[in-house]
Amino acid sequence: MRIARACTFTAFALNGFVMGMWIVHIPAIEHQVGITHAVLGWLLLFLGGGAFAGMQVCGALADRFGSRAIVLAGGALCSAMVVLPGLANSPWTLAAALLALGFGNGCLDVSMNTQAVQVERGYGRPVMSAFHAVFSVGGVIASLIGARTISWDWRPSATLAAVAVTGVLITFALVPGMLPPERSSPATNPSRTGAPTKRRTPSQVWALGILALLLMLCEGVANDWSVLHLKDVLDAPAATAALAYGGFATAMTVGRFLTDRVVGRFGRVFIVRYGAGLAALGLAAAALSPWVPLALLGWTLFGIGLSGCIPQFFTAAGNVDPESSGANVSRVAGLGYIGMLAGPAIIGPLTHLVPLNLAFFLPVAFCAAAAFSAGILRPARNESTAPESTPAKA
Repeated sequence: MRIARACTFTAFALNGFVMGMWIVHIPAIEHQVGITHAVLGWLLLFLGGGAFAGMQVCGALADRFGSRAIVLAGGALCSAMVVLPGLANSPWTLAAALLALGFGNGCLDVSMNTQAVQVERGYGRPVMSAFHAVFSVGGVIASLIGARTISWDWRPSATLAAVAVTGVLITFALVPGMLPPERSSPATNPSRTGAPTKRRTPSQVWALGILALLLMLCEGVANDWSVLHLKDVLDAPAATAALAYGGFATAMTVGRFLTDRVVGRFGRVFIVRYGAGLAALGLAAAALSPWVPLALLGWTLFGIGLSGCIPQFFTAAGNVDPESSGANVSRVAGLGYIGMLAGPAIIGPLTHLVPLNLAFFLPVAFCAAAAFSAGILRPARNESTAPESTPAKA
């Protein structure tokens, strides 16, 4: 089980690293293709659309063939496709490249999360949040390596080709250590007998997906608007404004490393209820603050509050019906991804009606709604395999 956990950690880190290497090369690729920021914004929809499609396709495949096999396919595909944006020479070729990269990313995302649910089930205690923290670490490593290769004037195609080869090799090395498909009888899982049946998605999974959409929308708001908030609303210098996202991202990473212990003691409902509540408080403080230090504190609290919430939705969805973990995780991940993409699109138009800081009260309301709805994470009566810890008694 320790080997499977280490291999799953590696898959999350690899995903964060590969996508991070694409992100740090966006300005260079934008210049190479000769497009404006506005055109790039539209082209990024292909990345999101490909990811959503990959999640929905590979969720069902993970249930049928096991998440280990789909991590192999998704990891190799995601790694190999990252070179394509570096080779693009027109908006249409970049669109096709982003669609392929997004599909590979979606395949790897849902399969590694499904494998993580299986590993957590085997451990019998919460470990999901640490996997998501390692994804963030992979992105940090990508930013450091990418900054160095850019300073050496390496072409994006050369750097991303090296990333692709490295990623494929790592994928083939880590997959054998992952857990095989869980054994099930033909009576409980007819799809394993060669006669696939369509399972109805439980209503609890859709409810979890809606909550994931709301909170990942909030995360998207921080990614795209935190720096602009300090710069445009509070007139902070550019270097100081950058600390808003830095504080948020650091709090998200550190919080996820600490979340599993809190879940083990108090349970998933506690994390989402009080985490989303803290996030609402932090963002409201940032929005209302006339002082830069208080705004920075608010964005940091926002990150701490959100940090542990999303992993709980994946764990809960994966354990609603262990025979359909992949499909259920794909529903939650897909809706969450839509929320991540929708954040900038919703806040932008709102700024034509109200100031930016007041527009933030929409995500504040979403956080509050998630806090009040946290009870949906409670296991159903027939969910006996979830590693939901009973709160410790004093």
